[in-house]
Amino acid sequence: MTDGSLFPLTPDSDPPNLNATRPAEVRSELLAWMFGLLRAEYGERPLIPRRAPMHELISTILSQRTTHADEEAAYQELCLLGDWDEIIAAPVDAVAHAIRRSNYPESKAPRIQATLSAIKAERGGYDLDFLAELPVADALKWLTNLPGVGIKTASLVLLFNFARPVFPVDTHVHRVTTRVGAIPRMGEQAAHRALLSLLPPEAPHLYELHVNLLRHGQKVCHWTAPKCPVCILKDRCDAHAIYGNRVPSFGK
Repeated sequence: MTDGSLFPLTPDSDPPNLNATRPAEVRSELLAWMFGLLRAEYGERPLIPRRAPMHELISTILSQRTTHADEEAAYQELCLLGDWDEIIAAPVDAVAHAIRRSNYPESKAPRIQATLSAIKAERGGYDLDFLAELPVADALKWLTNLPGVGIKTASLVLLFNFARPVFPVDTHVHRVTTRVGAIPRMGEQAAHRALLSLLPPEAPHLYELHVNLLRHGQKVCHWTAPKCPVCILKDRCDAHAIYGNRVPSFGK
């Protein structure tokens, strides 16, 4: 086998020259190559905010382990409870019921209320536009200090709403970049830092790569039974070099 950070090999195979073992500059070029192919496949993606910052923040909390349709349905029903102050004041069971289309509503409901309460206590309201002027590290710290807000949620808000040069890593981005070998195996949180260090600090580039990697993960590079024969990245993919068209589930 390779070391535990990469992919297992069959007992009689020789380790290929994996991308994940190569220097940072080579993996940076690999990501640039991926960017070009993904753009050709899925198109250019201009960085235009899709929704208001508070909507982005709360919807991203709702989105965890949840489809986009159910996330949006949960957000819309949550808003029927009233404004943010009224959502804070509502019984937690009512909030959980409102967001029941999102997975794990009983754990997300108190987190959402705690996040809203923390923002109100810190800022006196719910205007997040000040994040556009903070240094990026400070903006990330402020957001991740909120209850229930991790690095992925914070990065999404900063990139999508304020065009800050951060790179959100969701499950699709993590899976595709790990299989190809842009990064060795690591957790999603560590992957934010590792991938950002390999990418140009340009928000439009980071946004387009994020969105197109997500699209590729949804359409082709599935968690289980990825569609390797039609994958545009297979020629330089570590997992395909090892397994061919029989790449196993990502968790194996």
